[in-house]
Amino acid sequence: MLTIFRKIFTWWNRDTFGTSLYTIFFGKFVGKDSLGNKYYENKKGKRWVIYADEIDASKIPIEWYSWIHFTPNKIEKNHDLKKYNWQKPHKPNLTGTDQAYYPNKDKNVAKKKYNSWKN
Repeated sequence: MLTIFRKIFTWWNRDTFGTSLYTIFFGKFVGKDSLGNKYYENKKGKRWVIYADEIDASKIPIEWYSWIHFTPNKIEKNHDLKKYNWQKPHKPNLTGTDQAYYPNKDKNVAKKKYNSWKN
């Protein structure tokens, strides 16, 4: 019951009930990326993504970023982009998570060069 309630009224967890209906009736499936996101387009040219997990725009890989933003290039025609061994895999924005980067993550790494006047 709670999952149905979430599906109808919340947009931040997954796609809503309205988005699901719109996708069923008007969406043409274009493809799926390595993260499990599904990409759709309607007859008028509107494009959208149904995310596999949590909704986060930084979870769109570069192969699909140009397609979703209507940027014409060679990647758009072939979504199976050849990856080189020196390329790192796509990672979403990790800001606000435990895996986020910030300098001096370990407090003992470097001493401060100043003393704060408030303790």
